Amino acid sequence: MNRIVVILLCIAALLSGQGLASAQAVSDSQRNLSLKLEIESTIARGSNWLVNQQNKKGWWSNQEYPAITALALTALHGVPSGKYRQSPTDGMERAYRFLLTNQKPDGGIYAEGYANYNTAVSMMGLLTAGNSRFDESLRKARAYLVGSQNDFGEKGKLDTPVDGGVGYGRRYPHSDLNNTLIALEALHYSRHLVKDSGDAHGKDLDWKAAIRFLENTQNSPAKGKSDPVSEFPEDQGGFYYYPGFSQAGARTNSQTGRISLRSYGSASYAGMLSYVYADLKKDDPRVQSVLTWLNANFTLAENPGMGPQGLYYYFQLMTKALSTAGVNELKTRDGQSIDWRRQLALRLLNLQKRDGSWVNDNGRWMETDPVLVTSYSLIALEMIWREL
Repeated sequence: MNRIVVILLCIAALLSGQGLASAQAVSDSQRNLSLKLEIESTIARGSNWLVNQQNKKGWWSNQEYPAITALALTALHGVPSGKYRQSPTDGMERAYRFLLTNQKPDGGIYAEGYANYNTAVSMMGLLTAGNSRFDESLRKARAYLVGSQNDFGEKGKLDTPVDGGVGYGRRYPHSDLNNTLIALEALHYSRHLVKDSGDAHGKDLDWKAAIRFLENTQNSPAKGKSDPVSEFPEDQGGFYYYPGFSQAGARTNSQTGRISLRSYGSASYAGMLSYVYADLKKDDPRVQSVLTWLNANFTLAENPGMGPQGLYYYFQLMTKALSTAGVNELKTRDGQSIDWRRQLALRLLNLQKRDGSWVNDNGRWMETDPVLVTSYSLIALEMIWREL
């Protein structure tokens, strides 16, 4: 649709009595159509690049981390044309087999380390395929994740701040926000597999305990937990990595010497998304508190509090959290509306490399791996595309 056609449509709307509102609607529709077409082209280039990076044995990037292969599968399943979901390629079939051959007798899907992380992300790679042939494997993996929820003190008492959360697993059981989030995500989207099933894999997570852990990682004055809450206004409502530790460090009160954990961007989106998966509503005070922090700290230049570290994971979490919670606009500190989808889409379009990939110059959390970062970027753009 060219510019002349848009003008004619606007004139027609005015003459028909629909007025300026309809003319604006036409303009907005054309604006979104243009962006959607750009995103489609960008996704096509990125997915083509991703397909060509697959190892002949079925895995992407590193066979020690099935999660990376699962993220690539999730990205391909979401391509707007639907071609990879409707007709999986031979390469994707090899990737499915790779994930399933990594499933252990305990139900987890992992090679050696990071058992919970790899299991949860691998579940999402299989779930997004939408194929019932994976259901039994998913039920076993789901039961494994449910069993990974921590309760370190007296059982059932939630008497330590990290009770109710999930860690990396095996040698690293300590609960953290990131592993808790991806476990909650996999369990949330696999609920249909055990609902009213009555089978041996039907036990569910203690969601109340999980919410308690999330509260213990939020800088919320209302929580009243043993872990100290930041007394600095710039941290209020945001999240950190786990009780007692923030990847963004801490602030010290120069007069009292009291140390407060700093909130940061990716953790705060992880916290908000975790609350949504735990079925807290958007008007819940805990959700509203983190949303206030996210509004005040919106930026696409960095992962707030972390600079370039984890930037693309931050972008993906922003998209998932705001989309899943139904937040269409954010507000700046001075009250201006932010069309975050459009701004983030344009940012990702501009960051794409000439070969179709994305990569972070900063290596924290493996983001110098272009397969990982391209998968993050494609998943974010695909969600934005579906909602424009």
